[in-house]
Amino acid sequence: MDETDFFDEGALVGVLTTQPLDRILDYKAPAGGCWLGAFVEVPLGPRKVLGVVWGKGRGDWDISKVRSVIRALDVAPMRDEMRSFVEKSAQYTLTSLPSMLRLATRAPGLSDPPSMRKVYRFGDKEPDRQTDARKRVIETLKEYGGLAFTLKELSEMAGVTSSVVKGLVKQDVVLEENSPRDLPFQRMEPDHGARELTPEQEAAALRLREGIESQTYGTTLLRGVTGSGKTEVYLEAIADCLRVGRQALVLLPEIALTAEFFTRIEARFGAKPAEWHSGVTMTERRRIWKMVGQGGAQVVIGARSALFLPFQNLGLIVVDEEHDTSYKQDDGVLYNARDMAVLRASLCGARVVLASATPSLESWANADAGKYERLELTSRFGPAVMPDMRVIDMRAESLPSGTWISPTMQAAVKTRIEKGEQSLLFINRRGYAPVTLCRACGEQIGCDHCDARMVEHRFLKRLLCHQCGESKPMPEECPSCKVEGKLAPVGPGVERLAEEAQAHFPDARLAVLSSDLFGSARALKEGIQAIAAGGADIIIGTQLVAKGHNFPLLTLVGVIDADLGLQGSDLRAAERTFQLMRQVAGRAGRSERKGTALMQSFQPDHPVIRAILAGDEEGFWKAEAAERQQAGVPPYGRMAGIILSSTDVQEIFDLGNALARSDGALRQIGAQVFGPAPAPIARVRGRHRVRLLVKADKTAPLQAALSKWIGQFKIKGDIRLSVDIDPQSFF
Repeated sequence: MDETDFFDEGALVGVLTTQPLDRILDYKAPAGGCWLGAFVEVPLGPRKVLGVVWGKGRGDWDISKVRSVIRALDVAPMRDEMRSFVEKSAQYTLTSLPSMLRLATRAPGLSDPPSMRKVYRFGDKEPDRQTDARKRVIETLKEYGGLAFTLKELSEMAGVTSSVVKGLVKQDVVLEENSPRDLPFQRMEPDHGARELTPEQEAAALRLREGIESQTYGTTLLRGVTGSGKTEVYLEAIADCLRVGRQALVLLPEIALTAEFFTRIEARFGAKPAEWHSGVTMTERRRIWKMVGQGGAQVVIGARSALFLPFQNLGLIVVDEEHDTSYKQDDGVLYNARDMAVLRASLCGARVVLASATPSLESWANADAGKYERLELTSRFGPAVMPDMRVIDMRAESLPSGTWISPTMQAAVKTRIEKGEQSLLFINRRGYAPVTLCRACGEQIGCDHCDARMVEHRFLKRLLCHQCGESKPMPEECPSCKVEGKLAPVGPGVERLAEEAQAHFPDARLAVLSSDLFGSARALKEGIQAIAAGGADIIIGTQLVAKGHNFPLLTLVGVIDADLGLQGSDLRAAERTFQLMRQVAGRAGRSERKGTALMQSFQPDHPVIRAILAGDEEGFWKAEAAERQQAGVPPYGRMAGIILSSTDVQEIFDLGNALARSDGALRQIGAQVFGPAPAPIARVRGRHRVRLLVKADKTAPLQAALSKWIGQFKIKGDIRLSVDIDPQSFF
């Protein structure tokens, strides 16, 4: 920052607050002045609120009534590129600036004074007697060259109880000191745990290194078959980023993946990275937020919201499994982390690596058009080879009613059990059964607050709504006709599949992997580690198992319902089915033993099923791209969803019809409006939902037209209106 970015005491400054206001507010700079981008505490009515100095004040308010900033916070000011990122992402998603700023300040206690904690470092005395436990503490402290650790960190690293450390403190062998709680993370060494790469991996890593050393923006699609070692390639890119003194961010689609990946990062760079997601404690969130801004955290592993951390010098963003739909946030601020990663990198001269075995069509199209560089890894790492893929034609199978594992699949599983190998049976449905039906009156038990059927979770003995989270005990009688003993499950979920598998294979050890069956990320990590160590013969899993896990003994993947994702009118149905089936199949044979993937299908001649079996991924993308291009839909056209919700259904239909009739601003850019129509799930949490869909040409100035169109109407009372640019789902 230069001197022109500093405001002297009493100067008029514009402050963007996190409050839901439609403008930047004028304040006087505090005692001692403040910098542009300073995080400040300001009075707003009777309250004190958080804000950021966004520029000069407008001066359109009586200067005698302008209040002063209370104080500037003791944190690094928001950088120019971060303010630009907040503004541009708000403009793109048609989100208010205060809402975007809230995403960028999601750390508690930013306005609190620095707090202290006890830390422990090596002293200058010898213990009165030496034990193995004491030796480990001393050797640990010597190994890390005088660094200080918390009691928990030192005890865990040395493999001792806290009482051993406390005993050494009494003898001044270990010193106990007060230290600021928000400490920098241990420095990472780019050459610490480097592994030998294959020639294919080395060539890809070299291309990424050239981009990072240039310190200019660029995006690379790193496509590699499952098990090809994409992670090792982008770990080298992180190492290169560290060598040039810049920070790196790795986005993962699931919290469940962070534990295993965290260990891998520590082994590679000799220190733990910062970990940012909803499972992190509030104290640690504040520490990470501050250290990222000060440069005290070199590498961050996180969920999509990590994009809004205040990086001091961001040089690399990796979006792992970039095709994953969980990168799209579907409530609050509606944004796609993959697209926002590209935007953020373009503003700070960073590189982006989009890594996937089955890239999104959007990324494939950008690489095909030359906007992104494309790197390919075509073979698996080490002795592993790609699995054989076959389809089981369910029309030819003799399957009793109420069962789902075909005789052919049963025989394949039995063979693996006899060989001491593992099998995975995959179905993308949580719970026991998706529908509970009354055989007396035909009632399907639904949620009281949503237009959605409740899912039976037999392990929990409850019915759950997967839309709003409503839960209730499994009833003994039908809620509608009150008849007992007539409630029946319809269709399979993982729990019901596990029940059937146990009946077929009574001596087999079963493990069910589903996100709702684990109370914490730690419990899930332990479950996955136990399976990888051979703790199960048969794994029953949802799409959770398709994301990055490595089970060395797994040689058979059985997809129970390959047709499930092909149903419905979602324009991405074929793409998502293709991705999911390829990802799941890729879990098989990742070690020395060759794997097999079997897919049960009643539509074995469906183009998507044929493409999966043929392994012609490039042919699939080209055919899918041609269809989308002809229809003028993403990525070759633009779409926006307008979601209206209210407790009064007539109220939102009236507004929806008024919007549809007043679409002149959209017609001027050649856009079409479809609807209003009830959303597929027309009521969620007691609120009725109506959607409109806007379709426009790829080059149309859609956001400006949408703002003008919606701006004609004042949204009153209970109505909520949200705009979803580039919608990924249409529920």
